[in-house]
Amino acid sequence: MIRALLIAGGASAFQQATNGISKVSTALHARQPIMAGNWKLNPSSVQEADGLAKGMAALLDSSTCAVSDGPMCTEVVVFPPFPFIASVVDDLENVGVGVGAQDPDGASPSWLYMILISVTLTVAAIPEGLPLTVTISLSTGCAEMVKEHVLMRKIAAVETLGSCAIICTDKTGTLTEGKMRCVKMHCAGADYEVSGKGFDPTHGSIGAKDAVAGDDLAFSPDDDRKDDPNVRGMLTSALLCCSTTLAQEEDDAGELKWTPKGNSSEAPIVVAAAKIGIWAKELEPAFPRATEIPFSSSRKMMAIVTKNENGGQPPANVPDACKLDAPFVAHVKGAPNYIIEACTTMLKDGAMVPIDAAAKAKLYEVVDELSGQALRVLAISCRPLDTLPYADDDEVEDKLTAVLDGGLQFLGLVASIDPERQGVKDAIDTASHASVRTVMITGDYLKTAQAIARNISILNPDGSQDKDAVDCNDLRPGDEYLDETDMDALTGRVNVFARAKPEDKLEIVKSLQRQGWVCAMTGDGVN
Repeated sequence: MIRALLIAGGASAFQQATNGISKVSTALHARQPIMAGNWKLNPSSVQEADGLAKGMAALLDSSTCAVSDGPMCTEVVVFPPFPFIASVVDDLENVGVGVGAQDPDGASPSWLYMILISVTLTVAAIPEGLPLTVTISLSTGCAEMVKEHVLMRKIAAVETLGSCAIICTDKTGTLTEGKMRCVKMHCAGADYEVSGKGFDPTHGSIGAKDAVAGDDLAFSPDDDRKDDPNVRGMLTSALLCCSTTLAQEEDDAGELKWTPKGNSSEAPIVVAAAKIGIWAKELEPAFPRATEIPFSSSRKMMAIVTKNENGGQPPANVPDACKLDAPFVAHVKGAPNYIIEACTTMLKDGAMVPIDAAAKAKLYEVVDELSGQALRVLAISCRPLDTLPYADDDEVEDKLTAVLDGGLQFLGLVASIDPERQGVKDAIDTASHASVRTVMITGDYLKTAQAIARNISILNPDGSQDKDAVDCNDLRPGDEYLDETDMDALTGRVNVFARAKPEDKLEIVKSLQRQGWVCAMTGDGVN
């Protein structure tokens, strides 16, 4: 005995079942009669077992009637689409009454009988154990994720994560360790090497270009540049523009280790300055802060204005041309392209000289060269002030604009290495083999992003996919985002977005979702 649900309009399927055909599939169309009842089937005949309920099915866009036989009986199943389930209560009542369907027991009028049949079919369409089964499956998924050190706040997120086709990720601290160390500098037209290990300022120094440090990480006397006034001037201004501190702390094993507290991008500057004896705790009392303009992802720079309370004297061993003895000095650091464009003069041969288009182009070449080595580059600049060019109650943006309007003095570049996080390359390869695409969205310079992406297999190591990395300025030419068609075409092929602002990350993800992709976001992009 088996309960069958047949579409009368698909009578050929019913007839073929009685003729012993093992399996057939028939497409059934809208508004065809439906019969439901208990049947006992065998290969040669069909015999009605208990009553036949007749009705009409409405809003059936397409259904499949599958007929198959087993050793004891033949099974007939119809898979109705959702519109049928949703409208069965309304239409089945009207149509059933129209064809004169009667209660076999005669206990109910036709219209009431059809309502009972409609409600019964609607409830039966959803298995009672389905919610429990789904919950158990998702809970099992959560348990498996915990084994991978992933905590799911909502179990429904497991399903979405399993459907993920694209992972959008930040770079610094996510794909990389976020433990940067300064390895190169460019100042006053000269290049410098920086040796060291970790955050320990007691090991390492600053040397001439291509100089090789010894086993003790020190440079030979001929190559050592720790007393170079240009280097000291740049690092002094850079340090006064930092909020990060460096101190020794005990680790879990009870050993003292040098530990920076604050922004990871500032740690390389603080450590490099300490290597040549420049410490914030010694500078700040003589040059306290008057104003702080914090870093912004949209401005790509930060500024700190200090007041000279050192008797009108500059910090020790810095070039007079920097004029760090002024009553106030604005120290500005940030993305090279933003800082360079804001500068009108630059330090060269111990003097401040005008910075023209050719000089800027040469600086950009240095930035590209350093960034191509997967180094993160920050530009350092300052501006001496006789008085503050803004009021205390002015908005932050107005204060920064007032500082930049007078033109900055370019002091140099600091290049830091941020090693790839262990296991990241393998994770990206695993995701790729699972047809999950990884997209890097970072605020870093384009060349730096490309170099890191090649190292971790987001781009081909041979550079053949470098065209699949773009500066986010390409997303918004003329300060207006591309139209949806052009934006979708760009995000559909590009795997690395550099110089991204927070709003760029949102537009990129919206574009990918518009194309039907399920996207995951990790790193600071989730904020």
